[in-house]
Amino acid sequence: MGQEFCVSPPEAVRLPPVIVRKFPIEHLDPMTLLGRNDSNLRHIERALPVRITLRDGTITVAGDDEAVGSASRALKELVELAERGKMVEEADVATALGGRRNGDSHRLAESYEGAPGYSFDRKAVRARTPMQAEYLKALEDHDVVFAIGPAGTGKTYLAVAAAVQALRQKKVDRIILVRPAVEAGESLGFLPGDMQEKVDPYLRPMYDALADLMSYDKMRRYIELGVIEIAPLAFMRGRTLHNSFVILDEAQNTTVRQMKMFLTRMGVNSRAVITGDVTQIDLKDPDSSGLVRIQSILGGVEDLKFIYFHPEDVVRHRLVRDIIRAFDRYHARQNGRLEDGVGTSLDPEALSGQAEPEHAGESRAPAQEDAAGEDPARGPSL
Repeated sequence: MGQEFCVSPPEAVRLPPVIVRKFPIEHLDPMTLLGRNDSNLRHIERALPVRITLRDGTITVAGDDEAVGSASRALKELVELAERGKMVEEADVATALGGRRNGDSHRLAESYEGAPGYSFDRKAVRARTPMQAEYLKALEDHDVVFAIGPAGTGKTYLAVAAAVQALRQKKVDRIILVRPAVEAGESLGFLPGDMQEKVDPYLRPMYDALADLMSYDKMRRYIELGVIEIAPLAFMRGRTLHNSFVILDEAQNTTVRQMKMFLTRMGVNSRAVITGDVTQIDLKDPDSSGLVRIQSILGGVEDLKFIYFHPEDVVRHRLVRDIIRAFDRYHARQNGRLEDGVGTSLDPEALSGQAEPEHAGESRAPAQEDAAGEDPARGPSL
């Protein structure tokens, strides 16, 4: 696909030759591929030193050989995605530019094959990134799924959507949404009201996700009947949850003991989804986070699935992805190890894609690593 030309400048200038490659897209809806105001093309131009123009149904990419090659590979993936009927989004562009993780040789378009989509009263829900597609497949195929990654990747929202779908199809009898009541760094003091009123501020994101999928009257009726229950983690102890779809959100703020308590609540015909971001731990002792240590504990248990999201999976405002990456660089400077929302000790494949720290040649101080090879910031490496 595409045509390539080489335009050499005058010899006296001694500039590298300009490579020009063309992609005909007359057969596609421009909005599907290019986004609003050609935002997807501008995204590629921000990421690579190329100039991209669209004229008479043809995209032209110009620049040096390496940059044009990278932009062309990304455009080929995005054109194929649009040919299959998917609206190309910024997250797709970021994924195409960043390459496939974990040595995945599948094309971008193939990543969405087999991923379920849901239609609700208020909107339709579908995967917007390849990792979201893998996540939705895992929610269908596994009884326990862990989703770990930065904010804005749809971990909680898609889990709630899968739970509502399972309830609608009568696969489960109720949905239970759970969060640890941990303050995010600031003290809220003693909150007024009864138990529900005290914990409501912590559980508000759960209500927001539900309200986005169903009418307020239906949500209120389900909550009143106990079909949907939203509760703090502390109230789970001693219960057995049969025929339930249970979601533990903000799991990075649980301890190992709390994680064990939650996972052992599962009864017959129940599913559990655990979501969290290990770079936003609000516990006084981050090393005690149950989400950080859970993979080493459950690594040998079958029928569990761990899904790792990364900054390119962020589907909020484009700046959220840039902000996360800026914090990644900050943490890399602080501790010499790069984290991107899954933690250096969690995603076994993430290490291969990490940049070398600024002082890679310097050895770590003995105080930073104990005899067991344990990283004080995140616990034992896997």
